[in-house]
Amino acid sequence: MDTLDALIMGLVQGLAEYLPISSSGHLEIFREILGIELSGADSLEFDVTLHVATVLSTIVVLWRQFMPLCKSFFTFRRDDNFYYVCKILVSCIPIGIAGVFFKDTIEQFFGTGLTIVGICLCVTALLLSFSYFFRTRPFEEAGSGRKPYRPHDITYLDAFIIGCAQAVAVLPGLPRSGSTIATGLIIGDKREQVAQFSFFMVIIPILGQALLDVKDMIAPGADAAAANPIGWLPMLVGFAAAFISGCLACKWMLAIVKKGKLIWFAVYCLAAGLICIFA
Repeated sequence: MDTLDALIMGLVQGLAEYLPISSSGHLEIFREILGIELSGADSLEFDVTLHVATVLSTIVVLWRQFMPLCKSFFTFRRDDNFYYVCKILVSCIPIGIAGVFFKDTIEQFFGTGLTIVGICLCVTALLLSFSYFFRTRPFEEAGSGRKPYRPHDITYLDAFIIGCAQAVAVLPGLPRSGSTIATGLIIGDKREQVAQFSFFMVIIPILGQALLDVKDMIAPGADAAAANPIGWLPMLVGFAAAFISGCLACKWMLAIVKKGKLIWFAVYCLAAGLICIFA
């Protein structure tokens, strides 16, 4: 991998991690386009670098919301911020179970080729379309009149359901952000809350996956002496590209969800998915 490849892959990771188009799926697509072939150790090292960069971009963009959450949780203040973090932890239960016990099995069963990426992108298009057109309990009877259903704050049950959507998104081509945000909207959560919650809830799984990858890299028998080491410059370029594009995509996605314009990403995912399947 040269510096230009690292730049492109970093930009793809940063944008696709937050936009509902699947970072894993698009990284697989661009590996095919660029003809990138990395050894197991090199691939893990580069993936860890990109994931850490996107986590940092989340923290930077949502810094004003992030720090009060940390202060309340680690000082046990028992305020709204404390319980918000508790909901985030609840949302991480399904992905924790899936990641620890079933990730390798899922990858072996479904594979990582462009066909499965294309199928999952088409499923993503359907999910985003459903969240755009569908309204949970659109009307509630109130005597002789009818009033529109009002979105509610995220509950513990909502957090768990959204977490289940995140667990399913381990498949390449199913975006974490798209799956969790669309699920939150479908079950009736407030638009201004669901995107921020979605971005916060992926911090723990991403860091957890990074730690597992580091463990694999340093484990006895790991391929420490890779035939084609990436080098520090491409790693730094990839990190910077993922961080900067992640910051921009995070801000953009927060605004998009508030406006309810996810349908255009559904169109994109459908087109990209069909190309992956038939091209």
